Amino acid sequence: MTTAPTRLSKQARREQLLDVALAIVRASGADGLTLPTLAEAAGVSRPIVYDHFGTRPGLLLALYQRLDEQHRTAIAQALKQASPTAADIAGTISVAYFACATDLPEFNAVSSALKGNPEMEAIQHELHDGYTDLMADALTPYSPLDQAALRLHCVGALGAAEAIAVELNRGATTAADAITALTGVILGRIERADGRT
Repeated sequence: MTTAPTRLSKQARREQLLDVALAIVRASGADGLTLPTLAEAAGVSRPIVYDHFGTRPGLLLALYQRLDEQHRTAIAQALKQASPTAADIAGTISVAYFACATDLPEFNAVSSALKGNPEMEAIQHELHDGYTDLMADALTPYSPLDQAALRLHCVGALGAAEAIAVELNRGATTAADAITALTGVILGRIERADGRT
């Protein structure tokens, strides 16, 4: 007697489809990811994929959000293990940021594929704000800056992190040097405000 295959819940199916989508981007780049190629690779009918994501940009946006969530979760976990000093918090943020930049190259591929998409712009702002808040919250106990100034400092540090990540991904610097540079950027204004120059 054969048993019928287990039917996945809608959420479990979505996660499975995103896993397959990520594998496609790893193997073929974002250009290789379409709703039909996803349906074929996942072994499901096209209507199932269209039901979950609607359009190719909808699929790419869902994948981008998932990658961002993984990135932020990794940083939050790393921060829980960090020693309670400004230097260790800044170093932990830097290590986790560049680990993600090198371990999740699909992040940049998906982001590039969505350039010019108005919905992507709104989501990027929302995710950037969340990331800035995570960073500011982690640094608050060690910073003499008021919340507005610290948050603005974190915005600047994230801009620097993105620029350094580009250098790292094109092989113009090492991970160790990227981490040192970003840690210095994060600590710079905090230590100056604290009178430690």
